[in-house]
Amino acid sequence: MQIYHVPWIYTPVRTVLAIWHQLTKPEIPGLTKCSVVMRERSRVEETIHAMQREGAGSLQVISDFDMTLTRFAHNGKRVPTTHNILDNRLLISEECTKKMRELLNTYYPIEIDPRRTAEEKLPHMVEWWTKVHKLLIQQRIRKDMLARAVKESSAMLRGGYKVFFDRLAEQQVPLLIFSAGVGDVLEEVIRQNLVFHPNVHIISNYMDFDQTGVLTAFKGQLIHTYNKREGALSHAAGLTELQGRPNVLLLGDSLGDLTMADGVSGHKNILTIGFLNDQVEERKDSYINSFDIVLVTDETMDVPNAILRYITSSRDNK
Repeated sequence: MQIYHVPWIYTPVRTVLAIWHQLTKPEIPGLTKCSVVMRERSRVEETIHAMQREGAGSLQVISDFDMTLTRFAHNGKRVPTTHNILDNRLLISEECTKKMRELLNTYYPIEIDPRRTAEEKLPHMVEWWTKVHKLLIQQRIRKDMLARAVKESSAMLRGGYKVFFDRLAEQQVPLLIFSAGVGDVLEEVIRQNLVFHPNVHIISNYMDFDQTGVLTAFKGQLIHTYNKREGALSHAAGLTELQGRPNVLLLGDSLGDLTMADGVSGHKNILTIGFLNDQVEERKDSYINSFDIVLVTDETMDVPNAILRYITSSRDNK
């Protein structure tokens, strides 16, 4: 007896509808870029489609700063972090620079060591940044010299940064920046790049200056790579702009950055993007297993911009 295959007749209606929905959904730009690695592409696409259906009014963006919004390297040379920008003879001595570099060489390998847990790294991070801040306070840094130090540095935001910042401002999407760096320097970098819009909120380590403008301390609790969850929980509740925005686009370059969305109450969809900047082979598996999207040695904002444009496109078409 001859058997005739008529798949569309015998396929369950629900399955047919699912296939049809998949075939007719618009392509999400950016995900085919060669730097993109995903563990579950289908889940990433479903999350982006869900966020797009709810539009810009339901979205907030949470991001790290150093080596996430800023470049990791340019023309083969490392781009300075906010702490590195302070390495300027206007601000600190050569001896201080040497000591800070020694601390970096000691503690940075611990921070990015894939064999250590976050709990194991935490006391080392506290020790590192406490020592750095103590050194900086001893230098009696002047507030009025920070802008010049930033201008003279080789600090660079990632390619496409203006599109990213401007799009968020235009769509009135809050951008919450959590940084273990120096908030005063971070603000100056954003300001000098002309993208410090009203929707930008920064949680970082801020300097405390005396009446003569000299650094005497750092304000509040130390923020480092592996305690951003506490910062997220304590600050998110106080920002009314974040209320009623259950969809989160999260950007980071460290596994510790994944806790930055823990302060979002009643979240629906969270899409995480991780910039894998160095030691790619050693850290690739842990990043792929942790972030929804991993960008391997990508110094641009091309992928976040493409996703952001897609998510907020519903407003454009109204």
